[in-house]
Amino acid sequence: MNYRQAWQFLDQLQFFKIKLGLDSMNRFLERLGNPQRGLRCLHIAGTNGKGSVAATLHSILTAAGYKTGIYTSPHLGSVRERFRIGDAHISKEDFARLLATIEAVLDGSQITYFECTTVLAFLWFAEQQVDFAVLEVGMGGRLDATNVITPLVSVITNVSMDHEQYLGSTLAAIAAEKTGIIKPKVPVIAGVADDDSGRVVRETCVWREAPLFLYGHDFSGSGTGSAWQYHGIDGLHLDNLPMPLHGTHQIGNCSLAVATVQLLQRQGWAVSGEQIRNGLAQTRWPGRLEYFRNAEGLQFLLDGAHNPAGAAVLAQALRDNFPRRRLILVWGAMADKDIRTSLREVAPLADLIILTKAAESERAASPEQLEALLSAALWEKARRAASVPAALAQACSLAATDDLICISGSLYLVGAARQLLLGGLTDAEE
Repeated sequence: MNYRQAWQFLDQLQFFKIKLGLDSMNRFLERLGNPQRGLRCLHIAGTNGKGSVAATLHSILTAAGYKTGIYTSPHLGSVRERFRIGDAHISKEDFARLLATIEAVLDGSQITYFECTTVLAFLWFAEQQVDFAVLEVGMGGRLDATNVITPLVSVITNVSMDHEQYLGSTLAAIAAEKTGIIKPKVPVIAGVADDDSGRVVRETCVWREAPLFLYGHDFSGSGTGSAWQYHGIDGLHLDNLPMPLHGTHQIGNCSLAVATVQLLQRQGWAVSGEQIRNGLAQTRWPGRLEYFRNAEGLQFLLDGAHNPAGAAVLAQALRDNFPRRRLILVWGAMADKDIRTSLREVAPLADLIILTKAAESERAASPEQLEALLSAALWEKARRAASVPAALAQACSLAATDDLICISGSLYLVGAARQLLLGGLTDAEE
């Protein structure tokens, strides 16, 4: 199996519907020798911020000299972005070889796309003998394909409304799914609010005898974002920490990552304050409040906000962190999201709104569907573009160098736009 055949095999698995449950995952891993059992894992769930926490934690541990793997989803351009050790994504050769192994062991039985990529991550990390594997939950937690591990630390960033058709229609129900990653006696780092979600997390930790360390109670962060302070567990205090990720909400995400490192220190893993500082400075998380200028001097902000909580964070960042003359908003979304509420957060800040289809998928909302969800007061600001390239061309033709083009509403849209504007994060796919 060569690389092209490998990703074609994987791509075909997208026709299998999302399947929540661990029985088939456990059976399949058993046939592969349970590669996940030898891994030292850090497991991260939450509605928003889990990717930022994973990226920050991975960067700190890498800066501390540990061989650290990270598995995240979704990807922006290439599926190989989901798998990284240190600064290196999985090679095409390893990707193809391990998928050939998976296909052979499957022997015609069915597996979903996410189950397959999760198995691939376990196989690669085990083969490469990583010191740590940082694993981001795909959706929920309790029945997520990643939840076949017993981690060193479990992290729950926050809980808000998203994926209601799978996870439930209340904060308590969604929190119950996310707390499914909490294992007996395994410590938990959490950034949940003092609401029903926080209650469920606290009760689950008591029930499972899992020590709980809560942001705002056991540790916290403060500052402006460009230079911030960490007030940690066991009295640790770190001043003037770097913050390469945009948005004041990242203080909380970075605090969760540093607190997780502190729990690893308690377990005997050495990480110095200077290594924490270096790891924070080197953290990158593309497509999330990612700012840049292109060769023509136009300003862009890419953010994958795809639910109301993420849109609220984007709106706050636009108010606080990105001065401009005009805001040109390019928006596309998947039809199964709460588009109306998300648009209500961001669209009023825009001087011009370009609505487009986020992806060539039946799930993607059409520009016409998006326009119908705008308030009447915003209709005169709205334009439609049939494709992502057309939307970018329209935005660039209308923008001056002191305007800001913000591309958001879906990671699918951000991935397509980023590919056109900056190229891929991995080497060429062909």
